[in-house]
Amino acid sequence: MKSIRNIYKIGKGPSSSHTMGPYKAVNSYLMNHPDTKGLQVTLYGSLAATGKGHLTDEAIKEAYSSWAKNKGGEDKGGVEIIWKPKESLPGHPNGMTVSSIGNDGGTYGSWTYYSIGGGDIKCEEKPESEDNPDYYSLDTLSEILEWCNHNGKAFWEYVDEKEGAVPGFWEHLERVWQVMCEAVERGIDQEGALPGPLHIRRKASSYFIRAEGYKDVLRTRGLIFSYALAVSEENACGGTIVTAPTCGSCGVVPGVLYHLKKVYGFSDKRIIRSLATAGIVGNVVKQNASVSGAEVGCQGEVGVACAMAAAAATQLMGGSPSQIEYAAEMGLEHHLGLTCDPVCGLVQIPCIERNAYAAARALDASIYALYTDGLHRVSFDQVVNVMKETGKDLPSVYKETSEGGLAKVLEQK
Repeated sequence: MKSIRNIYKIGKGPSSSHTMGPYKAVNSYLMNHPDTKGLQVTLYGSLAATGKGHLTDEAIKEAYSSWAKNKGGEDKGGVEIIWKPKESLPGHPNGMTVSSIGNDGGTYGSWTYYSIGGGDIKCEEKPESEDNPDYYSLDTLSEILEWCNHNGKAFWEYVDEKEGAVPGFWEHLERVWQVMCEAVERGIDQEGALPGPLHIRRKASSYFIRAEGYKDVLRTRGLIFSYALAVSEENACGGTIVTAPTCGSCGVVPGVLYHLKKVYGFSDKRIIRSLATAGIVGNVVKQNASVSGAEVGCQGEVGVACAMAAAAATQLMGGSPSQIEYAAEMGLEHHLGLTCDPVCGLVQIPCIERNAYAAARALDASIYALYTDGLHRVSFDQVVNVMKETGKDLPSVYKETSEGGLAKVLEQK
């Protein structure tokens, strides 16, 4: 498996697959075609179907504009974007081709990219570079759990053994936690409507204020809701967030961890170690299934985020490796079949509310697991395999195309 840094990417929303990925793809193309005088970008499948709501075209234009300015500030011909939502490329639902525009108006040097989720891309013409090596020889959580039990160590210590000595690794996780906290605190203070035609009112601030008036369970729920909402609303506005594992699910992990830090006073060091554990959980899913809503639905985004948050919370609360694995298993299992049907192609309905609900569910999974001895019948890896198969069986209208489910019902009104 690759570095868990690939799970936690710092960037701007609203979508890791539809904004971060295409932005990265255009940059990759331009680095390899420095004489380009203009671009033609063709978007296929989910990238085209919900690209405008996810600001895919803006991300592409921004990448090209930044490159042109670095080349001398001249307008080198701009970008032509072609939308083909009814056509899909064979490698992934989020496919795109990037071509250079010649002086005669024709195109040449076409490269095909796939935005595979979480801001990662693959290019058919350029195999994965050697600067993204495999760090983990174990690919399943069951194998890693066995390693932990055999060596008397925790999940985060497995991460530390495999890439803790890599320069900048722990510093990256420190920065991830800082950006998560900033997103919560920034979002809590914001009011007004989210951008786009839905005119959704931001709720994090009001939830936070109301929660302070309650006691015990109701207060806990309200605060978790408010923290997760704050980050998700920042993402919807194009603010700086951390993929965990995606932009669309970025509110779950920080919502839970920020709350636990406030209540129990955990040190940042312990929080960062829990992020390492959450990262290995997300990494296992990315290795063996997918975190792309366009490929497996929202079970691969919010479901995986819930599993990550449940694992992190269980570690913080003193859970054993077996209890951590159990919490992660429940977090994902109870999101199986979750569709990705964003209304108007925006990361707002049902995405934002879904983050808040999943954050509370993650804490529930952690509490449940901590009551047990960690033994259970269904393993996390089995659920990952089921999620992958379920994703294959989901019709494309429920995989980030805005052609079915809530998107279809609400857009008919």
